[in-house]
Amino acid sequence: MLSGHPPSPPPPAPRPPPPVFGQMTILGVGLIGGSLALAAKRAGAVERVVGVSRSAANRAAALEAGMLDEATDDLAAAVLGADLVVMATPVYTIVAQLRELPRLVGPACLITDVGSVKGPILAEGDAAFPDGRFVAGHPIAGSERSGPAAARADLFVEHNWVVTPGERTRPDALARVSALWRAAGARVVSMAAAWHDQVFASVSHLPHVVAYALMDTVACLERDGERIKYAAGGLRDYTRIAGSDPEMWRDIFLMNREALLTVMAEYRRALDRLEAAIRAGDGGALTRQLLQLRVAREEIGHRP
Repeated sequence: MLSGHPPSPPPPAPRPPPPVFGQMTILGVGLIGGSLALAAKRAGAVERVVGVSRSAANRAAALEAGMLDEATDDLAAAVLGADLVVMATPVYTIVAQLRELPRLVGPACLITDVGSVKGPILAEGDAAFPDGRFVAGHPIAGSERSGPAAARADLFVEHNWVVTPGERTRPDALARVSALWRAAGARVVSMAAAWHDQVFASVSHLPHVVAYALMDTVACLERDGERIKYAAGGLRDYTRIAGSDPEMWRDIFLMNREALLTVMAEYRRALDRLEAAIRAGDGGALTRQLLQLRVAREEIGHRP
C-alpha cells in the first residue's frame, strides 16, 4: 500500500571546511613545496597559491601541473597579500630569507619552513619575528628525486610533520599551520628543536652521508666500469638516496655539523666492531652482532 506522504529529501551534503589560508606563498616549488601546494589545493585548505623559483623551467612546470595559481622570481611581489609564507628552500637559503621577509610581509602573515635542521632556523625565525608568528617545522617525507616533476599530492599522507615550537611561537600560529599539514594528510608531532637535530642527525643525515661515502668507495675502486656493471639490488637500494640534491644535503650537513659529527664517530665505532670480528675470524662474535642488528632493523618495520 502506497503512503500518501512524499519521500523525505536526502540530508544535505556536509559543507567542506573553510580554507585555512587565503593566499599561501611557497618559496621553492620543488618536491616538498610543490607537493604541499598540490595537497593543500586538493584539500581546499588554501584559496590561492603563489610560487617563487629562480628557475623559469620550474615555474613553467609548476604552473602546468596545476600546483600554482601564479609563479614568479620576485620575492617581494610573491608575498604581497600572503596569509602564509612557506620556505621550502635549502636550509641556509631559509636563514637568508628569514632576514629579508620581515620588511616584505604584512603584519598578519604567518611564516613557516620545511627545513630538516631546526635549531638554527628556529633561532633565526624568532629573531626575525619576535611576535611569535614563525612556526618551525619539518615534514618527514621525501624522495631522492627533486623538482616540481617529482611533486605528489599524497606525499605527506600518514607521514609525520614535526613542529619545533619555541618560547615565542604563538599558539594560534601553531594551530593554523598544523591545520594546513593535517589537511595535507600529515600527522602533527611536536619536538624540541635541539632534540630534533640530534635525532635526525642519526636517522636521516647520517644515512645520506653513508650512501654518498659508499658510492665514493665503489667509484674509487672502479675499473673500466666492471663493478658498477655487476651492481645488483643491494648497492642500488642502499645508495638510492645518494641521488638526492647535492646542494641541499651539503647545507644540511654543514648546518647540523656538530650533531652529525657525533653520530659519524659512533658509526666509525660500529664499523670498527664489525671489522674486529672479521679480522679475527670470530664467526660467533660476528653472528651475534648481525643477529642483534637484524632484530633492531625488524623493529623499524613494525613501527607505524
